[in-house]
Amino acid sequence: MSEQSSFLIACAQLNTVVGDFEGNTRKILEAARQAASMRAQMLVCPEMSVTGCPAEDWLLREDFCKMAQAWLESLPVRLAAQAPGLTVVVGSVQAARSGRKNALYVFKDGELLGTCGKRHLESGVFDESRVFNSARRLLVLKLAKKLRVGFVVGADAFEDDCLTELKSAGADIVVCAAASAWCKGGRRQREAAAADCASRAGLPLVYVNMSGAQDELVFDGHSFACADSGEVVMRMPSESTVGGLIDAHALAAGKLACVKQLPCSGPAELYDMLVLAVRDYVYKNGFKSVVLGLSGGVDSALVAAIAADAVGRENVLAVMMPTRFTADLSLELAQKCAKNLGISFVTRPIEPLFSAFMELLKDDFAGRKWSEAEENLQARIRGTLLMAYSNKFARLVLTTGNKSESAVGYSTLYGDTAGAFAPIKDVLKTEVWALCREVNARAGFERIPQAVIDRAPSAELREGQIDEQSLPRYSILDQIIAAYVEKGRSIDEIVKSGFERAVVERVVRLIHRSEYKRRQCPIGPKISRAAFGGDWRFPITAKLGTMQEKR
Repeated sequence: MSEQSSFLIACAQLNTVVGDFEGNTRKILEAARQAASMRAQMLVCPEMSVTGCPAEDWLLREDFCKMAQAWLESLPVRLAAQAPGLTVVVGSVQAARSGRKNALYVFKDGELLGTCGKRHLESGVFDESRVFNSARRLLVLKLAKKLRVGFVVGADAFEDDCLTELKSAGADIVVCAAASAWCKGGRRQREAAAADCASRAGLPLVYVNMSGAQDELVFDGHSFACADSGEVVMRMPSESTVGGLIDAHALAAGKLACVKQLPCSGPAELYDMLVLAVRDYVYKNGFKSVVLGLSGGVDSALVAAIAADAVGRENVLAVMMPTRFTADLSLELAQKCAKNLGISFVTRPIEPLFSAFMELLKDDFAGRKWSEAEENLQARIRGTLLMAYSNKFARLVLTTGNKSESAVGYSTLYGDTAGAFAPIKDVLKTEVWALCREVNARAGFERIPQAVIDRAPSAELREGQIDEQSLPRYSILDQIIAAYVEKGRSIDEIVKSGFERAVVERVVRLIHRSEYKRRQCPIGPKISRAAFGGDWRFPITAKLGTMQEKR
């Protein structure tokens, strides 16, 4: 096919910031410049690329929507100057009499060629029906000789009615601008669902996805294109910003070969997403460095590794805060882990502070046995010290609790839950071990000491304490949590799959009675289909029959 008859589409996997209209616009203009240098005829930017995504209740404010509109109106002329002749697709809010729409705008040479809105609004963490109205009209534009392009937004690419309607309107290919958040296994499912829908409609599809992290959501990029047969003919690496060049004429004619390579998955992919989530949360919120408690255990070791890879090892401070119950091995392993990771490390014993508190409370506690009160007091002292480091040195505090602990309330409010961001909040304990092994496999040496991975987990808040004295084995606990929380299975269904009823019922009771704790914990990246937070909206106060247990 000659260069003159080709129509090259470039994908822009932009990493935007909600409300940063100037910065987001600058990224769009730079992407257009790069696309033009690649001799592309069209550039597709992600859903809501002008405003950032998800903008949530900012979209309910008239002043925000007016600013978005003003920046949007400035784009056509600036794009024409930066990349004359280039057709550019961007996403933004459209405020009209019929309500706000999640819309796409198509510009070329200073003119608006057309616009369309999102029809199938997404629920869950996006909760789009709260801020948007559903759109009805789709868009088909003739952009070259014998090339009519249909446009959809996000989830509309997975809906038969949208693609069938575009096919009936004469579209030769479909372009989707999306902001699809990542979760375990979600990338392959997203690709398969879009490809199946395109195949049923008999339309080739170019799917352009956002990259970067926004609060709890991580956007992985990985834009792709598929033929009308559903075969994937292009996959764009997540680390690329502008690329994925594909000839629309060849795509429409079915002349592109199937791409056999599948995207990576498993611990490697999960680790990359966690690093991205921490990096963007830290930098986008104006911080440059972080601090965390390093205990000699596996959770804090993993968070330290993630932090070092996210913001640079020179920007990570680990604080070891031992008491009388801290094993010598914990001190040795924490220090060794910090050295292997190349991060700063200090030891600040809290035994004097703990003793001072106990002296203060000795009359009040007289005659009462040692309990969670004394244990939690140690954790809260540690949380206070970490927040002091944060305030004094402008370091963002990373908490180190995992999903298994959060699910059953095995944590201390205002103690180990104190902080701004929880990198492994949605990561099960068994996944923590797998991720630690991934860290070491990548490095080719023990960045995380093997002894940290192998030792029995313990909060070390009393003599001889280990986690599995209070909880089922993590290999069992995690399967029950995954079944009940992430897959929505009932107690009976979980029992039938091979677990003891008493254990399942206890875990479910713990999950629901710990809701009041989770509501007060820091946010963290959503990496499963049902993360605690936007995906999990159970009331704190509820009577649950056999699930109820006195606190």
